[in-house]
Amino acid sequence: MMKQAIGVFTLLLVALYARASNIDFDKAFKESAKIEKQIKRTSFAKRTFYITDFGAKPHNEAEPCHEAINQAITACSLAGGGTVVVPKGTFFTGPITLKSNVNLHVSEGATLKFSTDQSLYFPGVITRWEGIDCYNARPLIYAYGETNIAITGKGTIDGQGSKEAWWPMCGAPRYGWKEGMVAQRNGGRERLLMYGETNTPIYKRIMTPEDGMRPQLINLYSCNTVLIEDVTLLNSPFWVIHPLFCESLIVRGVNIFNRGPNGDGCDPESCKNVLIENCVFDTGDDCIAIKSGRNNDGRKWNIPSENIIVRGCKMKNGHGGVVIGSEISGGYRNLFVENCEMDSPELDRVIRIKTSTCRGGVIENVFVRNVTVGQCREAVLRINLQYENRENCQRGFTPTVRNVHLKNVTCQKSQLGVLIIGLEDPSLVNNISVEDSHFNNVAKDGNDIKSAKDVTFKNLYINGRLVSE
Repeated sequence: MMKQAIGVFTLLLVALYARASNIDFDKAFKESAKIEKQIKRTSFAKRTFYITDFGAKPHNEAEPCHEAINQAITACSLAGGGTVVVPKGTFFTGPITLKSNVNLHVSEGATLKFSTDQSLYFPGVITRWEGIDCYNARPLIYAYGETNIAITGKGTIDGQGSKEAWWPMCGAPRYGWKEGMVAQRNGGRERLLMYGETNTPIYKRIMTPEDGMRPQLINLYSCNTVLIEDVTLLNSPFWVIHPLFCESLIVRGVNIFNRGPNGDGCDPESCKNVLIENCVFDTGDDCIAIKSGRNNDGRKWNIPSENIIVRGCKMKNGHGGVVIGSEISGGYRNLFVENCEMDSPELDRVIRIKTSTCRGGVIENVFVRNVTVGQCREAVLRINLQYENRENCQRGFTPTVRNVHLKNVTCQKSQLGVLIIGLEDPSLVNNISVEDSHFNNVAKDGNDIKSAKDVTFKNLYINGRLVSE
């Protein structure tokens, strides 16, 4: 009861600050501290299970050892929990399933290399693919409905995505696709989108290897009390970390390198109470992208993502540093971003919000402070309510973006400062502010704001010039 009261109190205060004419960032971030206290921490029994004791052998590509790893995880969970250790060495594996009260520890000097043999990942499991419910290829590491789970250690998890495996299935020649190859664009993705638009029962939404729908590296479905810490994650077939319907999640000290197509770094979807800190992102798509379901499926579940803290992270390449959307039909509230560094000519935007009239939903209460940017390709802040305006979908679901506030953000090179693309009603993007910030070497020497209300600048300097509106 007390935690519920604290949660309600937090949301009320955040809403109050968001509507104030002068935003008190210190008070707002005190609310993030209250949210952080609500995040449950993992705790594991002092039992250790080595995968080598269950038959896993290093450097044996011909015989993937996922059965041994899964046996170790099952034994650990049945014993009451503990740590399953991947010792030093390279272990070739197929899909791994995490279970409650188990910490999968990838030791320093250890590498898990996942097979690119698609047959190992079918039959599929229930998941979401770009925000749509379905049964798709088993994610490389998967958990469903588990509690108190972790992936830790200073080792490496390599999905082995490349121009030779997984990535060509996106259907783009630059990622290795050639005519005649399996690809999502050959009907699989379109069929899945139609399943969502027509409210096809989920049990009928079964994707096959011929559909080319690549799996996530890590997908945690409806899990509670989760830690992902210190590991290096490479070359995912698709999104890297995809928590779905999770609560109390910490992603800390993780290094993500994934330059493949749709190579998002960390995508919490319909998740609550999340901390992402001290991570490094170098991705082929958004570094962090917060989601809550696409179109009908997002509205049907109507579970927002909420209470997410991002701090101390470094973003290199990517379509956006910290992003909300576009699969955001369930809405989003309460994002706190601070003390991050971003820098790359291939980083498109710093803070990005993308949605459309296919999506609907309310996105509110975004606080960003103390962010240093070397350069980005387009805008420091981009809000777009016309994302993918050629998408074949039911429309008329009006989105709202409100209470987005940036303070002490510096950027040394970009095309624009703030870019807002709204809809006909300007109130659908409202109460946006940037203060105490400096954007230098802005090629277009200003902001570009189309249809928004109550956009204010206080001590914002663009190319050394004070901007008042």
